Amino acid sequence: MLDFLTNLYLFYTFVSLYFLTLFILIYFQNRNLLFYSPVFEKELSLSIVIPCYNEADSIGDTIQHHLSADYKGLKKIFVVDDCSKDNSYEIIKKYAKLYPQVIALQTPKNTGCAAGAKNFGAKFVKTDLIGFSDGDSFPKKDAISNMVGFFNDETVGGVTSRVLVRDRNNLLEKLQSVEYKIIAFTRKLLGFVGGIYVTNGPLSIYRKKAFDEVNGFDEKNLTEDIEITWHFVKDNWKVQMSLASLVYTVVPSNLRIWFKQRIRWNVGGIQTIMKYKKSFLEKGMLGSFILPFFGLSWVLAVFGLCVLVYRVFRTIIVRYLSTFYSVQAQTTILRLQDINLSPSILFLFGIFLFVFSLSFNLLALSYSREKDYKGTNPFQVGFFMFFYLLLYPIVLITSSYKFLRGYNKW
Repeated sequence: MLDFLTNLYLFYTFVSLYFLTLFILIYFQNRNLLFYSPVFEKELSLSIVIPCYNEADSIGDTIQHHLSADYKGLKKIFVVDDCSKDNSYEIIKKYAKLYPQVIALQTPKNTGCAAGAKNFGAKFVKTDLIGFSDGDSFPKKDAISNMVGFFNDETVGGVTSRVLVRDRNNLLEKLQSVEYKIIAFTRKLLGFVGGIYVTNGPLSIYRKKAFDEVNGFDEKNLTEDIEITWHFVKDNWKVQMSLASLVYTVVPSNLRIWFKQRIRWNVGGIQTIMKYKKSFLEKGMLGSFILPFFGLSWVLAVFGLCVLVYRVFRTIIVRYLSTFYSVQAQTTILRLQDINLSPSILFLFGIFLFVFSLSFNLLALSYSREKDYKGTNPFQVGFFMFFYLLLYPIVLITSSYKFLRGYNKW
């Protein structure tokens, strides 16, 4: 009879293969629509809100990229300084003097989170659409115009973009570049089944009516971009993604900053799950797909690490004790008949899952070729799958612990 861990491993493998198969089927059904962007039937007025805190090095470039947008319906760019300690606000005011389209705002006091600065800026928006971008994000010229057409459908409440990494100077940044490409591809596939679970911070646009109906961003949530997306879906607003809308962003350049960022992301994810847990398995995409998909992915990642650690330590201890007592008893440590070269069914399943995952990742990367950057090399893909992804369960376990301790720090 199979033991508990073997059953758990088989279940883990089955679920992983199920979702990989689902993504592949969605891809083949919609591969000709991946970069499709509807032509907007009406030029809806749009305002962009950019929160800023201590981003003097990037905020000017961010504003300039938004000013270069080819969408004529972009009326105002509200840049909200959240009481920075550097000279960010002075830079913002200089742009406001040069360009009437740019409005410099400053919060009365530091809100302590991006959601606070975003909500403050949203109070001044009177246009049909309201967009948000980060102070270190740089959209391509046609990014916005490729997003607006999705609002031809009156039931669409939000549209998000494809985010890629701007600076790729060290290994960590290059690995995140691989990660962002795969995430963007996967998110677009989820969009075909109404399963988009986040409208990213670097560039997302919302119907102002829908944004007001959900009362803007939740300032108590560490991932306001996830929470507002779930709120939209719960209230029956559709969320779309434009893979043709490319925006570059700055990512952590060292493990300490990376780890802190991922802790915030994942604690915010738990906060969102807890807020909407009553919707689990209810009618609608939030309860029937997004919440189960998000929660199951979390649980499998944590259990996968626990099982891996258990099996590794168990093997080490058993081998050590076996060797120790064999030496003490002066018996044979290893006999030829003890060597089993026949692979187990679990090993074969593992190999199949790895090959399937690698194929999917390579497919995602093939849709992310860029003119200004070199292609992803095999070493980066290998390092990403064998080492980088192993950090995720550690982040999840740490995030769960911090959530239980009441962690709520931006």
